[in-house]
This record gives sequence, C-alpha cells and structure tokens, in this order.
Amino acid sequence: MTLKTPELSRRNALKLAGTAAVAASASAGVGAGVAQAAPSVPAVPRGAAGPLWFATSENNAWTQRAVPALSAADSVGLFERDVALDLAKPQQTIAGFGAAFSEKSWDALALLSPADRARAMELLFGQDGCAFSMCRTPMGASDFARQWYSYNETPGDFAMAKFSVANDRQTLIPFMQAAKALNPDLRMWASPWSPPSWMKKGGHYAMAPAWPGAPSNGIKPEQVGAEGTDQFIQEERYFAAYALYFRRYVEEYAKAGIRIDTVMPQNEFNSAQPFPSCCWTPQGLARFLPHLGREMDKLGTKVFFGTLERNNPALFEAVMADPAAAAVVKGIGVQWAGKGTLPHLARRFPNVELWGSEQECGTGTNDWRYARYNWNTMKRYFEHGASAWTYWNIALTAGGMSNWGWAQNSLIVVDPATRAFRVTQDYWLMRHLAAYVRPGARMVPANNFMGFDDQMVFRNPDGSLVLLANNALGSAQKVRYTWNGKMLALELPADSLSTVVLPAAMLA
Repeated sequence: MTLKTPELSRRNALKLAGTAAVAASASAGVGAGVAQAAPSVPAVPRGAAGPLWFATSENNAWTQRAVPALSAADSVGLFERDVALDLAKPQQTIAGFGAAFSEKSWDALALLSPADRARAMELLFGQDGCAFSMCRTPMGASDFARQWYSYNETPGDFAMAKFSVANDRQTLIPFMQAAKALNPDLRMWASPWSPPSWMKKGGHYAMAPAWPGAPSNGIKPEQVGAEGTDQFIQEERYFAAYALYFRRYVEEYAKAGIRIDTVMPQNEFNSAQPFPSCCWTPQGLARFLPHLGREMDKLGTKVFFGTLERNNPALFEAVMADPAAAAVVKGIGVQWAGKGTLPHLARRFPNVELWGSEQECGTGTNDWRYARYNWNTMKRYFEHGASAWTYWNIALTAGGMSNWGWAQNSLIVVDPATRAFRVTQDYWLMRHLAAYVRPGARMVPANNFMGFDDQMVFRNPDGSLVLLANNALGSAQKVRYTWNGKMLALELPADSLSTVVLPAAMLA
C-alpha cells in the first residue's frame, strides 16, 4: 500500500506533526548559526562619507570592504556587462522595514542589564543598526503573548465602556516607546489575532485544540472553528462594536504617544489555530470592513486587507468585488503561503499597496540556511511590487518557544542563565535590507540576461543607491553592474550577502 505524502507546508505541519518535531529541531538549533555577541557588533555611522560595502557570510558578519573605483561601461564588451541598472524607470516606493513587537520579546529583553538592553535596542532601531522604520504590533494577545487577553472581555459591552489597554501599559507600550525614542519617525501598524471572545460564535480565543504535547488551551469540541467559516458573530451590532474597539485602541495608543498608521482586520483569517485566532470568510470580512473604515477615517488611520496566508487570490478578489468593502481597502498584507498569490495580485490589483506582513518564523534554529531562505522569500515579494517587509519576533529567550508550543526564530536571542544576548543570522539579513534603504526609496530595475539575477537595488530620496547582492556559490563571484555609461565591478565573497551604498554624486 502506498501512502500519499502530504504537502510539506506550515499548514500541514501544524495540523499533522504537533510540536514534538518542532521542539526537537529547536532544541538542536539552540546556539547554531553562531552570531556575533553584543559587545563586538560592528557599527558604521550612517553619515560616513563616500561609498560603503558590507558583506556577511555564515561566520563573518558585516565586514567592511573597499568599494572598487568605477570604470567606463564601454571598457568591456557587451557580454561582459552582467547587470544593467535602469535608473530612469524606478518602481514601487518603499514604505519601510521592521519587525513585530510582542510580550515575549519584551520579557526576553527585560532579562538584560539596562546597558545591554539599550545596546540591543540600538542595534534594532538606532541609526547605526537596522534603523527599522515601520513595525507591527498585535491588538491584544498574539501567539507570543504571555497569555490570552483582549481589551474588553465584558460580554455585551457594545459601547466599549470597559475597554482598557492597561495590560499593554506594562509591556507593549513601553516597548514601542523605547523604540520611538531611538527613531521618532517609526511607523506602526496593527492587527488582532482574535476579537474579544464574546464576539465569537464559540466564545473562546482559539479555534482548535492544543497541539499534541502542549498544555491544554481549554477549548471544548463545540467551540472549535474551521477554515471557510465565519467565527465572528455576523450581526450589525457586533460589527459596529468591533469597529469601535479598533477606534478605542488607536485612540488609547495615541494618548501614549504611539500613532497607529494602519490596521488590518484579522491576522491569518483562514487559520484555525490553538492560539488566539479567528476564521472569517471573505464575505464576512467584506461585511465588517465598511464599519471599520468609517471608524478609522475619523482618525486618519488606513485600512489594509489581511493578513492573507493562503495561496488563493480568489479570497481577496471576493472582498474587492464588494464595492463598499473595496472602497475601504488601501492595501493588502501577505504572508506565508500567501506569497503564491503575488504574481496574480501584482497583475490584477496594480494600485493596491502590497506589504510582506510576516517573515516566515522558522523553528528556533536561527541558522544561516534559514536566513538564506528568508533572503529568497523577501526578494520574491519585492520583485512583485511589495513596498514593506516585516520580520516576526524581535527577541526571544534561547529556544524561542511560545506559550502555545511553537519554537520560532528571532533577531536577538537572550540566554536566561547568563542574561547575555546575541544577534542571529536573521538579524544580519534584516540589517542588510533595512540599514541604508530609507522610506521613500524606489526600487530600481536590475536587468540581466546572463543569469545574474540575485540582487535588489533601491534609490533613496537623497539620490544614493543601495545595492543588495547575494552570492549563493561556494566561491567568489565577479558581477559587473552598469548604468549611464558607468560600471561597478564587485568580487562578491563566497556564500555571502552584500550591501553596497553609492552616494548620489557617483551616479551622475
């Protein structure tokens, strides 16, 4: 008898594998992919004069290299010009790059001494670190919260009289305030993992029982939800109350000095999970979106659709077929298997802004292999018009385990025993992307016909050019980039990522 092997995807892994394999791989990976310890993390001032070049390989991060002098493009033959940069045809405008705040990240950083915690924050948000410009935050509990909570668990409180963000004043709000102290221009967007439990048909924060080996989440069989169903109560008074819930959230955060620029109605609206989650149909979301839009318009907060985690563009098309819902949607957040929809979304909805809303989370290994995978994933998004990229966990303790039984990667790993931290391979990947590409940059076409297609290029508002180049080979690779009669020839180190910054004056 031949057994059919299920598709290897996150969806099937979470349904079929439980946590045993995930936890085992995480334990095996603790300490793998050795990253540089906090005291030795190099920094180069953003205002440094002249061109810059930084390269990262598995065991040698962010090394500075000399940028070769430019030469004339016609000094070599036509077939020796590997990549042609078309500065005259800029593509999408970049909104920003960042990561997601969570209570588990806050708790991990809280283990550090004040000096080390300040250093970790500088590495993430400082102008000599990743310089993150746009980050995500959950509305209420995510799967990396301390425990389940919402901002109003009072049944029938449609007026939101009992609404409170008191929980966040101890965790997420000071976390974001510390980040904004380093970058006052930091933009924030938010989405819930679950509505208040009394707004859901099952009355429980989760949609599925705990995975095998994980602690029970207390859900009863009659409370279990399913993909393709509306688990939010489909009544006008609930829609109105939930829209008010969003409005109160944005208002309360504004009082704390944190402007929520954009909201999305539901994280992964198709996924019935054992952690906070809520399944919606496209039609259910289309019914809710006009209510949400009316409340957000009062505050100047944009509404994006999402997040879309399935390779099924018809889910978005169904929402956009509803004129009242389509009028509200200013963009879409895509993550996980949703990346399969990118070509279709780019063709079908060219005027809808597209964000990469969550980098795939890994299993706590924090290794070079997965950082390489993440490079290919983010490049896929930007090649299809994405204007933003969001990493998931900012910081976790060693092992990266959530309270619901999923070990995940993070930018920073904190050792609870020594109360020291290290940055991971994913950190360096994000630094290569975010450190020098500023909001308002435009992606630059990098045309080639000889197989040199492993780069992304951006032009900043100040005219500088940022080239991100990947060499996946086990040996050094020479790549020649040309534009406007000029040529830059780079010898990319073996198995490396590079960021090259050229001042505007070098491009003329």
